[in-house]
Amino acid sequence: MDAPLRELDAVETSLYEVRKKIYPRAVHGWFAGWRWAMVWATQLVFYGGAWLTWNGRQALLFDIAHRKFYLFGLIFWPQDVVYLTVLLIVSALSLFLFTAVAGRLWCGYACPQTVYTEIFLWIERKIEGDRNARIRLDSERNSARKIGLKAIKHGLWIALSLWTGITFVGYFTPIRELLSSAPGAWEIFWVGFYGFATYGNAGWMREQVCKYMCPYARFQSAMFDKDTLIITYDAKRGEPRGKKADKGDCVDCGICVQACPTGIDIRDGLQYECIGCAACIDGCDQVMDKVGKPRGLIRYSTTHALEGTKTRVLRPRVLVYSAILLAIMAAGAVSLWLRVPLKVDVIRDRAAIAREVEDEIENVYRLQIMNTTEEARTYEIRVEGLREIHLAGAGMVSLDGATTRMVPVRVRVKADQAERGTHPIAFIVSAPESPRETVREKSVFIVR
Repeated sequence: MDAPLRELDAVETSLYEVRKKIYPRAVHGWFAGWRWAMVWATQLVFYGGAWLTWNGRQALLFDIAHRKFYLFGLIFWPQDVVYLTVLLIVSALSLFLFTAVAGRLWCGYACPQTVYTEIFLWIERKIEGDRNARIRLDSERNSARKIGLKAIKHGLWIALSLWTGITFVGYFTPIRELLSSAPGAWEIFWVGFYGFATYGNAGWMREQVCKYMCPYARFQSAMFDKDTLIITYDAKRGEPRGKKADKGDCVDCGICVQACPTGIDIRDGLQYECIGCAACIDGCDQVMDKVGKPRGLIRYSTTHALEGTKTRVLRPRVLVYSAILLAIMAAGAVSLWLRVPLKVDVIRDRAAIAREVEDEIENVYRLQIMNTTEEARTYEIRVEGLREIHLAGAGMVSLDGATTRMVPVRVRVKADQAERGTHPIAFIVSAPESPRETVREKSVFIVR
């Protein structure tokens, strides 16, 4: 009994897989071209958007300090949070729809993790060489050449990461102001934080982010079905593998595995680690061209297509996602089109609820008026709801563009024109030069 127990005590089980560094092979082809097109498109938008100007200010600016969000000609305030909600819902539904139809297009072509990993890998290849050269370099002992190449690579990575952090912060603090003056403590923190995240995720963690940190890979199976377009390996055509004439088309070269940025073998079937980048398709097509066999051994297809069954594009989940997405987008667009660039909040003065002035009853209010346009406006304030109700004093107020002002308002009614109690009234604030800018806000008038 003692020997088996000692043998059991010696057994160790590792709960965590030791990471094996992946050296993705560079491939060329149709999908590689599309990936780089998306790299250019996304980075031109990200790095260039912070430098666009509109009416003498930054066109895209989320000015949290002043609670204003500039989007070209539109200015959003905290009260417009509904539009942010609509944007998030539309983004989520779009992701669900595209995933149900064509798999992980977002992950493979537009996700920041994929885009920056592609950029960092390009820098690495330019300095250290392609896959085999990088493997040899890492296996060498430290030398002046190796240390020099690594230093140049990491220096470029850090420079790009810091500029990415500066650009990110430039959407919250005007980027010209950020670069021309001494940044504050929070700006320095977020530049460093975002730069460090970019450097760590794209330079070091890479596929680990997709495999372990990103939740999307875990719930993608709920959005996939047999009609979803995914990257597939045609086992009927490829098996058995080998280079002899009596074997299948797959020559078992391993290029598809070497090209995969997450290090999986697509020939084992669909796996959650697959980000749909199609690098394996380009690599396999290159090999098929060399051996004189038709392309498409690895290709975008559906499970039903591989089984010889007709693929359905218009199926219930796609129709439901599309209908909900179009309805929300239409409602958001109509709401944005009909949005009145004037906001009014009515606040009662609790220090003087109701008082008698001469032969009139007076209530005092404070009207918070927001001019959300970039042009100066003069607003007319009126009140209605009781007979002979009127404002005491001038009913006009001027506001500069994109400003807010608290305006005290005294409302009076003849003492014999209203009974004791509360009476509903309404304030009407309008811009005479722009009839569309009219807001009606309800309140109550108190008579004691």
